[in-house]
Amino acid sequence: MGDDGIDYGNDHEDTESEEDYVGDDGACAGYDDYVGDDEEVLTNQEPADTSHKVITRESLLAAQKDDIRKVVEVLALRPRQARTLLIHYRWNLENLFGAIAEKGYGPVFLEAGLPPPETEVVVPVADDASVSVRCGTCLEDVPTTTATRMDCGHAFCNECWTQYFIIKIKDGQSRRVTCMEHNCGAICDEDKVRDLVGLQDPESVQRYERFLLESYIEDNAKVKWCPSTPHCGNAIRLEGEPFCEIECKCGQQFCFNCMAEPHSPCSCNMWTLWDKKCKDESETVNWLTVHTKPCPKCHKPVEKNGGCNLVSCICGQAFCWLCGAATGREHNWNSIEGHSCGRFQDEKEKEAARAQRDLKRYIHYHSRWKGHLDSLKLEQKQEETVKEKITTLEASHCQVKDYSWLTIGLQRLFRARRALSYSFAFAYFMFGNDLFKDDISEEQNAINQNLFEDQQQKLEETVERLSKLVKVVETPLEENTDDSYMQDIRLQVINFTTLTDGLCRRMYEVIENDLLGSLQLATHHIAPYKTGGAERASEIAAEPERFHIDRTQDIKSESRSKTDCLSIANVAAEHADGDIGGKQVKLEVEVSGDVDMSETPSADRVHKRPNLYPSSPRSCKRFAE
Repeated sequence: MGDDGIDYGNDHEDTESEEDYVGDDGACAGYDDYVGDDEEVLTNQEPADTSHKVITRESLLAAQKDDIRKVVEVLALRPRQARTLLIHYRWNLENLFGAIAEKGYGPVFLEAGLPPPETEVVVPVADDASVSVRCGTCLEDVPTTTATRMDCGHAFCNECWTQYFIIKIKDGQSRRVTCMEHNCGAICDEDKVRDLVGLQDPESVQRYERFLLESYIEDNAKVKWCPSTPHCGNAIRLEGEPFCEIECKCGQQFCFNCMAEPHSPCSCNMWTLWDKKCKDESETVNWLTVHTKPCPKCHKPVEKNGGCNLVSCICGQAFCWLCGAATGREHNWNSIEGHSCGRFQDEKEKEAARAQRDLKRYIHYHSRWKGHLDSLKLEQKQEETVKEKITTLEASHCQVKDYSWLTIGLQRLFRARRALSYSFAFAYFMFGNDLFKDDISEEQNAINQNLFEDQQQKLEETVERLSKLVKVVETPLEENTDDSYMQDIRLQVINFTTLTDGLCRRMYEVIENDLLGSLQLATHHIAPYKTGGAERASEIAAEPERFHIDRTQDIKSESRSKTDCLSIANVAAEHADGDIGGKQVKLEVEVSGDVDMSETPSADRVHKRPNLYPSSPRSCKRFAE
């Protein structure tokens, strides 16, 4: 039984008709134990992976709100505090909960630019216009009604705050706007930024809110934009390992780790090198270096077509082939008149032989990589023709009504053809290249190459036979097709579909376990094999209502009881799995003993700082999370 639930046992012994369509029985030697039946292929599919989510423009708000809500509920914080912490920890909830469990609230808040919860105070709004405060930026004494204090305690006039915020927003620093005070890294209150900037520049407020919203993608290591061109506007959120191939809602398939096209079984590093090699035509340059010499006059490449070392360029310049120096045209059997360049160097001959060998290797692997990709494109065009004929047959009097075995066979063919194509790019770097010369001996490399090429060859043969079968099926799909004939072809397609899937999976296992796995390298990982190819991400439902921050929630979060704090500590430690850095940790939350935590503090009971830090009038306007 394979990982996909398909039994590769010998359920069908009767394959006598196979030679009529795909060749002789000898070509199938060793494959009999993979023969399956159609029910296994049709019903035992890999379950859809729902961990990957498509985030559209409409559902971006809901996705961000969901993470903020989790932090608010677990840590009993204000939503704006939760957002600041998440941005600092790149929207990684596990890292945030783990840091709080290990360090406590105070250090984590200070690192993120927030005042610790136990030191945060609330100062009532000062309405007395006769009291003034000196702005540290413009050095003017302004009334308290026209000055604003941030959570860190620093106060400046509203005009200076507003201009500072607008500059930060236009510079693209909206996600972490820090206090104006020198060496103060505290993050400014989002609501105060909106209120102040909104009075002068509403467009900057919209830009500020958009940046805060898009920080969920820009600062999130597990969320990336879809690389489609033109851009579809969607992003993909990943819950598992980054080494996987995903299909967006728009149909774009890509590797989540490097954002390139799906390239398994190549690692991302291998594919980057291979893609660069193919695009910059480095091997063409290599060939020119080996087989030509630049003319010393016009500098165009000149190829030698005779045995004489005195060559002539089309511009008329004669030069020595051995050293490339310009010469006259007079020469004899032994030398060029007036020129001597010494003896021939053996190193040049070795370099030329090596360059020629590398070029032949590249041409070998490139031609097969390109050839299978071209075959894949032609087979994908064939899919539409097959589907049209299937529709015709389903409406006919033919007894065979279910042709899902054929459509599944096509999809498996596409998946295996793509994997086979990129396996040649993998082989180019894995064997005979300098990429792993320090990690594996020549003897072991030869053993690994034989093991891999054996699996690759079996897969290549089976893929070609399945492709031929599908082509044979396409030709006789007519309304008067004999039922026994269709049943015979159906059995063969099912058998070779199952066989192709098993061999493809086996090749991936060889690469992961026997080749890359033995090297213990963290720089080369491949996406795991999936029968259906790239995993299609499901869409997150859009949020119908905007997320409003309630002031009562802010007040309640400031007055957590001891029981609540202990509960928060337990939950945070549970999210952090209680194990950080290989040791068990315990979250400790300090609660001031001189405060009655059983009551909700009123405005009369808030603690004031000894000197005046005015605040602008609070606004009930809240950003929809």
